[in-house]
This record gives sequence, structure tokens and C-alpha cells, in this order.
Amino acid sequence: MDLLLAMRVYVRVVERGSMSAAARDLGMGQPAVSERIDRLEQYLGAKLLLRNTRRLSITDVGAAFYERSKQVLESADDALTVVNGDQPLRGTLRIAAPHGIGEIILPSILLQMRKRHPLLKIELILNDRIVDPVTEGVDISLRLGDLGEGSFIARKLGHVGRVLVASPAYLDEHGTPTKPDKLADHPFLRVAGLFNGGRLPLIDPDGQTQLAAINIVLSTSHWRPLHSLLLDGAGIGVLQEPVCTEDLESGRLIRLLPDMTVPGFDLHALYPPIRPMPPRIQAVLSLLKEQLK
Repeated sequence: MDLLLAMRVYVRVVERGSMSAAARDLGMGQPAVSERIDRLEQYLGAKLLLRNTRRLSITDVGAAFYERSKQVLESADDALTVVNGDQPLRGTLRIAAPHGIGEIILPSILLQMRKRHPLLKIELILNDRIVDPVTEGVDISLRLGDLGEGSFIARKLGHVGRVLVASPAYLDEHGTPTKPDKLADHPFLRVAGLFNGGRLPLIDPDGQTQLAAINIVLSTSHWRPLHSLLLDGAGIGVLQEPVCTEDLESGRLIRLLPDMTVPGFDLHALYPPIRPMPPRIQAVLSLLKEQLK
């Protein structure tokens, strides 16, 4: 049995949570993936996965074997890199990122990564929740704001600002709020989970923070509908600077209360505490730091 291949199949099944998803990723048929897992369990003499018609779960020994398999596969990929000297990196790099960062900023950076290391495969997973790279099976997780707890290492990459905006058409029809206490007179649109309690934090020129009352009329789970609604004049709202820089420069959106600042988020790269650090993680961290400065 090709143990390394079996381990790769197993790791992908665990990370994807299903045989069918892993099969698509690996370019294999689902029966072939299931057979590999069966043969691996027979070879080890241990049950790694519990399967029924609706769900797949991992056993305790399966979880331990997954962690060791990840280390073995990373070491194998790194060994190929050492043998190949200056040849492009090999293996698969999995990156998790928030939607805004992943959709606006990362594509050009990943393009540079592909040009420098064409044999390196890249998987980008977008979501706006905190992702622990150790438990979620990714190599790097880009996260904004509070990092939560985990066994990861965090490296700060920069800071993402936020701006309070509205379209010129909206302001022409409804007027421009010139003071924080006037914001509640306007419909406020937001990404769900932000500004709970109907308060918008604002930092004045003296560095003091105040909470301005807002009238939240619409929440969305993704920034793009919010962006479109603000452009169409549906109200006022807060966007991350990377997703609206061109709109501000062109005048499609207007920054409100320009003397005040909506607190932004620190951007961190989280990665597993593996020593030595795999070359592919080193390479992408260096590129991120270079491109995001």
C-alpha cells in the first residue's frame, strides 16, 4: 500500500468532512476514496472514521493520526523542496481569509505566489469567522480583529481601516449628517454582527471614543450586498477601506464625519506552531508582508 498517498486521502477527507468533497479535491472517484480509507484502517488495525448515511465523524485515534499525518506530509513536501534546491515549492497551501480580504486583496497576491512557485497548489477558503489553523486543517488563516484562543502562532500583517459612507444621491435627497448625534436620523445598513446594541464607535480628533446611536434597518451576512445598497442610496453604513477605496476616489461614495474615525481591525496571519516552519508557509508569509505593507 502507498502509505503516503493513503495519508493524503485521509487528511483531505478529515479536512473536508466528507468522502465526496475529498474525492472532488483529489480528482478521484468517491468509491476509490472510500476504498483507500478502508485499506488504511485495515493496515493500521484501527478505526479512524465513523461513517453513516448522513455524517462522518473522527475517532480519538483518528484525530491523533490526522495530526501526525499532517506533519509527515508536510515533512515529505519540504524534503522535495530541499532536494529540488531553488525549484518552485511543491505541495498544497490552504489559506482561510475573511470575504473582503479574500475577494479584494488576495487574488493579486495569490497570482504572484503562483508565478513564483508554479508547482505549488493553492486552496482559498473564505469565511468571516475565526478559523484556528490547527483544528481547521489550513496552513494560514488571515483574521481581522480579535483572534480568540488557540494553539496557533499569530503574526501581525497590518491594519484595515473602516469608513462611514453614503452615496451622493442619498445625501442630496436626505441631507448630510454633520454630527454623531444626527446619525440616528438616517437608515443604517450593516454587516450582521457588527455594532450590536445600535451604537457606532467613533474616535474624535483628540483620540476620544464616543458611541453614536444608529438606526439599523438592514443587516446582511456579506459585504457585497451592503456595498451595492450603499451605492444605490439605501442609507448610510460602514465599509472596510479596501472594498470602497475606488468608490471614494471616484466620488461614488462620500465619507461622512471626515474628522472622526471608525475603529478598524488589525490583520493577523495565524499558522500552526510547527518547527521548523514549512517553506511554503514561510514563502506566503513573506509575500503577504511584502504586498500588504
